[in-house]
Amino acid sequence: MGMSEYIVETIKMGILETLQMTFFASLLAYAVGLPLGILLYATAKDRILSNRIVNLIVGFFVNITRSLPFLILLVLLIPFTRLVTGSSIGTVASIVPLTVGAIPIVARMVESSLSEVSPGIIEAATSMGASPLYTILHFILPESMPSLLLGAAINIATVLGYSAMAGVIGGGGLGAIALQYGYYRYQKEVLWTTVTILVILVMVIQESGNVIAKRVRK
Repeated sequence: MGMSEYIVETIKMGILETLQMTFFASLLAYAVGLPLGILLYATAKDRILSNRIVNLIVGFFVNITRSLPFLILLVLLIPFTRLVTGSSIGTVASIVPLTVGAIPIVARMVESSLSEVSPGIIEAATSMGASPLYTILHFILPESMPSLLLGAAINIATVLGYSAMAGVIGGGGLGAIALQYGYYRYQKEVLWTTVTILVILVMVIQESGNVIAKRVRK
């Protein structure tokens, strides 16, 4: 039995909502996570802004947030989500926990990418009299750009996966449709359609990241 026109339109709307959640949550997560990742990298032992206290505090925050399963984080953040958006359900509300859940992942991924930069490049920048901030912005970040782009593709795909879980607490998108129609109403064709679309979206994001990273590396 085929899907009704209403279900098809609902799935189309679900794709749009999922892409909106993924885009805005990823953007906000990088707005916070990128500076945190740079701070984690720069304040580590023997690095250009080595500071044990700052590194421990930022690392503790990142590790605590990262260690919480996303479904638990969704529930814990309901009061905060309601405070920020005026609601705890829907597409806009889902962006809040998605962002908070993605920030520590982004921070660690950025730290890891920056750590791949050769110490020789940093030494050369320092010997030319470049300040730590100038070294980070003009030497370390450009050098680690291919790795950062690959990491971004992984992070965006992770946020996309998380967005499907947001359906459990009334979030929008494909996850809510899969739950509402595929699970509660036993409409297996809807479940498999939404799962297939999610898999395709993840593959497109990953492949796009690979292509862009290769071009930047060249």
